[in-house]
This record gives sequence, C-alpha cells and structure tokens, in this order.
Amino acid sequence: MKFHSLQRRLVLLFVVWVLALCVLATFAVHFFPRDSTWAWRLHYAMPIGAGVVFMVAGVFIVRRGLSPFWVLRERLAEVRDGRSARLDGEYPVEVTPLVDDLNMLLEDRERRVARAVAKAGDLAHGLKTPIAVLLQDIERTDTAGQHELAASMRRQVERMRRQVDSHLAQARATASAAVPGAGANVADAICGLVRTMERLYAERGLSIGVDVPPELTVRVPLEDLEEMVGNVLDNACKWAASHVSVTATSRASCIVVHVDDDGPGLAASMREQVLRRGVRADEGSPGSGLGLAIVRDLADAYTGSIVLDRAPAGGVRAILTLPSQPRS
Repeated sequence: MKFHSLQRRLVLLFVVWVLALCVLATFAVHFFPRDSTWAWRLHYAMPIGAGVVFMVAGVFIVRRGLSPFWVLRERLAEVRDGRSARLDGEYPVEVTPLVDDLNMLLEDRERRVARAVAKAGDLAHGLKTPIAVLLQDIERTDTAGQHELAASMRRQVERMRRQVDSHLAQARATASAAVPGAGANVADAICGLVRTMERLYAERGLSIGVDVPPELTVRVPLEDLEEMVGNVLDNACKWAASHVSVTATSRASCIVVHVDDDGPGLAASMREQVLRRGVRADEGSPGSGLGLAIVRDLADAYTGSIVLDRAPAGGVRAILTLPSQPRS
C-alpha cells in the first residue's frame, strides 16, 4: 500500500505508536511479579505514562509544523479566486524561499499581463483610423453610383472589424482572467444592456423581462460581461416575436444567466453549429456569424461556457455560465 499523503503517513505512525504502547502495557501487567508492591508497579507504569505524554506531544508538534502548509494552500486558493495578488503570511524557513519564488512569479505574470493589455489597446487604437478611412471611401463609392462595389466593400470591412473585435476580446479576456480582483455586478450590467436593447428595438414593441438578484457578481471584468450578455441578448431580440426574458441564478461557484426568446427556435442540430465562427442560423441575414462565437471564446477564457437549448416559449434559450466572484 502506498501513502502519497504525508498526513496519512503520520496517522499510520500514530497507530504504530499506540500498538507499541499497548504491547508494552501488556508486558508490564503480565510479566512483572503479581506480589510486587505498588511502588514496584508504579516503577513500571511511569515509563509507559511518559511515553503516552511524549506521543501526544509529538503529534501536536507535527500538526503545528504542518499548519503553514495548510495556510499556504488557503493563500494559493485566494490567488486563484482573484481575492489576492500575492502569498502573504509567515512561513517556516524551509518554506519561505518557495513562497518568495512564487510571489516573484506572480509579479512577473502581472507585469506581462499589463504589457499584453497595453499592446492590445494600442492595436485596437491603431486599427480604428484605417477602418474609418475605408468606411469613408465606401460611402464615396456608393455616392458615385457604384452601389454593388460599395456593398461588397462594406461587407468585407464589417467582417474585418468583427474579426479584429473578436481577437482583441480574446486577448483582453485572457489578460483579465489572470488579474486578481476583476469582477462585475450581473444585475447592473444586464439592466444597462436591457435599456439599450429596448431603445434599439422600440419599433418592434418587444418586452424584455429581467429577474436578476442584485447581489450576484462574476469573476469577469464589466466590459467582457457586457460583451457576452450583449451579444446573446441582441441575438434574442433579433429573433423574438414579442418577448425576451433574462434571468440569473447562483449555483455552487458559478452564476448562470438564461436568455430566452419566443421566436421560431432553432433545430437541435444547429445549436452547436451557430456557436462556431462564421456560421449563421439564417444565411440571408446580415452579419458575419461571429457574435455567438465571440461569446463562446470569452466564456472559455474565463472557464465558463455557453450552450443553446429550447426555451419554454418555443424559441432559443442561451445558457451562459460564468465563475462567481468570491465575497471578501
């Protein structure tokens, strides 16, 4: 039998000690003379009692010696959950070099993430001007009467813009996921997006119901949460007949957001396909087919997920699962 746990080895050692003491006690009871005086019996019993005391003291000392490892495990969990940026606390001299190296590694990672975020922002800023210039040229081409050429160019520029947004969103999500403390309130984000959608689809008279507890938070930056929920909500409003509902619940260490519509629905065979890049449920509709794919990429970056199912009203239910933000 293999004991990979140090704690199990210590338990085994404790059991062996107890057995040894039992053997010693049996020997002392049965083999020293029965007619011996109490002083003689005490002479045998005192070493056994001392052994028990030493055994208990040894177990206590070992537990105290292992306690820094349990503290270190808790600190690592705090870093993983985004509640802390480094490993704080006091540790034995044997463990301190390891903790120092881990803190240096965390600081180096944070610097690298900061540089990656800055480069992503520079890239986004550098691409805005060329795309804006191309759009202006397209408008002039359309004004000059070359409508077909302008429409083709507009589609390609829009496709390029969506591709850029997708890659920048992934880079931002990967960087943000490595930064502790990033989080957003789900109710605030959803209520803001619902107000925007109500204005965008005011002519259709859509009703959007919201049932989101105010205390729910996710371990995702606000802009990425809005990107994911916004894409899903916009897709639901696009296909809904008259009503869209948004609900959010807490499950274990996750927050689950449901976005339902009462539209025509989607065949089961298409639900996974539309989450892929460039795939649209209706090829005749405008768009590049990247909206739900971006949502999936962002959710994956934050160890979350998105799946599509049938809504109770017959339309599509989008189920977005994201890690919850631990309460400090």
